[in-house]
Amino acid sequence: MDPEENPLVLVVNDDDASLKAVAALLETAAERLRFTIMTARSGEEALRQLLEHEFATILLDVNMPGLDGFETARLIHGRPRSAAIPIIFLTAHRSDELDRIKGYEAGAADYLFTPLVPQVLQAKVGVFVELCRQRRELEHKAALLADLNRELQVQRLEDLERANAALQTEVAERRGAEKLARELALRDTLTGFFNRRSLNDRLARAISVAGHQNDRLALLFLDLDRFKRVNDSLGHDKGDELLKQVAARLRCAVREADTLARFGGDEFVVLLENLHDRDDAAQVAIKICAALAQPFELGASTVKVSASVGVSLYPDDGASASVLMKNADLAMYEAKQMGRNGHEFYREELNRRLLERIRHEHELQQALENDEFELYYQPKVNVVEGTIAGMEALLRWHHPQLGFLSAEQFMGLAEEAGMLVPLGEWALRAACRQARQWQDAGWLEETVRIAVNVAEPQLYSALPDTLARLLDEHGLSPAHIELEITETLLMRDVDHAASVLAQIGATGVSIAVDDFGTGYSSLAILKALPIHILKIDQSFVRDLPHDRDTHAIVTAIVQMAHALGLNVIAEGVENEAQLGALRRLGCDEYQGYLYSKPIPASELAKKFSASGAKRMHGNGRWHVMAASCDRRLSVVGK
Repeated sequence: MDPEENPLVLVVNDDDASLKAVAALLETAAERLRFTIMTARSGEEALRQLLEHEFATILLDVNMPGLDGFETARLIHGRPRSAAIPIIFLTAHRSDELDRIKGYEAGAADYLFTPLVPQVLQAKVGVFVELCRQRRELEHKAALLADLNRELQVQRLEDLERANAALQTEVAERRGAEKLARELALRDTLTGFFNRRSLNDRLARAISVAGHQNDRLALLFLDLDRFKRVNDSLGHDKGDELLKQVAARLRCAVREADTLARFGGDEFVVLLENLHDRDDAAQVAIKICAALAQPFELGASTVKVSASVGVSLYPDDGASASVLMKNADLAMYEAKQMGRNGHEFYREELNRRLLERIRHEHELQQALENDEFELYYQPKVNVVEGTIAGMEALLRWHHPQLGFLSAEQFMGLAEEAGMLVPLGEWALRAACRQARQWQDAGWLEETVRIAVNVAEPQLYSALPDTLARLLDEHGLSPAHIELEITETLLMRDVDHAASVLAQIGATGVSIAVDDFGTGYSSLAILKALPIHILKIDQSFVRDLPHDRDTHAIVTAIVQMAHALGLNVIAEGVENEAQLGALRRLGCDEYQGYLYSKPIPASELAKKFSASGAKRMHGNGRWHVMAASCDRRLSVVGK
C-alpha cells in the first residue's frame, strides 16, 4: 500500500447517534494527523469492510445486536490479513469486570469508557495511526530494498550495508513506537498512573510472589467524596485538574515502590507489597486521607474534597485479585457510611450487609412503583391566635413485610440507592394532589403555599422544570409553592445553591431556610439570598425558656429575621412553657407535639371539623419533607 495514502480508522457502532458522536470527536485529529474515518453499523458490515480495506485501528462498540463486539473481534483476529489490527473497545464506564476480561481475551488492545474524553480518544487513536504509517513506510522501504537487490545485484557491498543500516534504524524506531504504544495502553492518560488493566496484571503477579514468599500485601481502594459536586458546579476541565492534583498528592503519600492506579472516574487504587502487619496499611490510609483533606486551588476557586478508603489484605481477605478488589470496594463503601474522610478494613460482615442493601434498595424501588408511600401531616400553628396556619407533610412507608415505617428508617437507604430525587418528586406530587383536593373542598385560601424540602441531589437536577410540570398538572400557580433548604446544605455550596434558588425565586416561588442556627451562615449570605422564612431548629427550642444562652440565641434569630422581613417558625414545640417563651419573643408560628403528632390526611380533616375550622388561613403553608440527603432523620422521622 502507498505509504503516502492516509491510514483508515474504522468506527463500529449500531447506534447511529453514538457512531456520529465518536466520528465527530475524531474529526479534528483526523485533519491534524492525516487519517480517514470510516464507519460501520454492525459487526457484519465491519467484516465486509475488512475485505476491501486495511485499517490502522478499529474502534468497536461492545454491545451490538447480531455479532457483538467480542465475536466481531474474534473473527477479525481470526483472519491472517487482519490479525494484527489493534482493536479498541468502547464500553460503558461501569460495565462488568468480566466483560473487560472477555474483551482482552478476544484480542482488545485497549478499552475506552463512555463518556469519552476527546483528548484520550484522539491520543490513543493517534498512536495506532502513527504505527500504521511507520509500518507502511517500513514495508515500502523493504519492498524498495528487495527491488534494489534484484536490479542492482552488482552494486557494491557497502551500499547494501548502508541500506541495511537504514532499515535497522527504521526497525528500532518502530520498536520504540510500539513500546510507547504499549506504555500508553498500560497508563491512564490524565494522571500517568497505571490503568485498570495494568493494575489487574500487577496485582495478580504480586499475589503470586507473596504466595511463594509467604508475604502480606494490602489493596487500598479510595473514592473521592463530593467530587461530582466539583464536576457539576465548576465543569469537567476543573474536575480533571482536581484529579491531577489528587494524583500528585497520592504520589507523595506512598513509597516509590508502591503501585498507584486510577481505577476509573474518581476512584484510585494503591497496592502495598511486603507489609509487616495491617498497621502499615492503616498508616498509609491515614496519610492519604490527611493529604486529600487539604483544600485544592482550581484557578480562582478553592474546593475541599476528601477520600473514603477501603482496605483488603492478602491472604486474610482473599487469594485472588478479583476477590481482593471486591472486598476493598466493600470496605470503601463502609468508610463512606461511617462518615467519609476515613478508612475501613474489610470484614466478612460487609458481604452480608451488601446483600441486604441490594434487597432493600429493590424493595424501595418497588415501593415507588406499587404506591406504598403515604404523607402524614403535622399542623403548624399561629403562635398568637392558636389557629392552624399550615402543616408539614412527612413521608411514611407501608412496607409489605415490615409494616409501617417512618422516614428515619429508610431515608438513609434512599440516599445510598440514589432515589432522593424520585422520592422527593413523589412527595411533592402527593402534596400537590392533596392540596388540590382540599382547595376544591373549600378548605384552602388562594394564598396557601406548599413548602417542599429540597434534598442536595435535587439542587443538581432539573428542579425548576419539575416544579413547573407538577404545578401545571394540578392547576396550581407558583404562589402556592414554598421550597425549603437546610442551612447546612445551603452552606455546603453557597454559590451553586444561590444560582438555583435565584432561578426558582424568579418564578414567584417562596424559599425557606430550615434548621436555622445549625449551619453557621452569615447575615450577609442570608441577605443576599431570595428567602422569605427562617425555621428555628428544634435543638434551640428544646432548652426554652430556662436556658439563658438558648433564650438569647432565639431572641437574636427572631429579631434578625424580622429585621430582614422574614417570617419565623419554631420546630419541635412540646410544652406550654416553650410556647409561652416563643410568644413573648415574637415568633410567628410553631409546630410540634404540643399541638399534634403527624397524622394522616383523613384524621387532619377531623381536626378541622372538631375545631370548627372551615378554611386554612391565607398565610398558611403546606410543608412537604422530601428526601433529605444530609440525613435530617430527627426531623424527617418525627
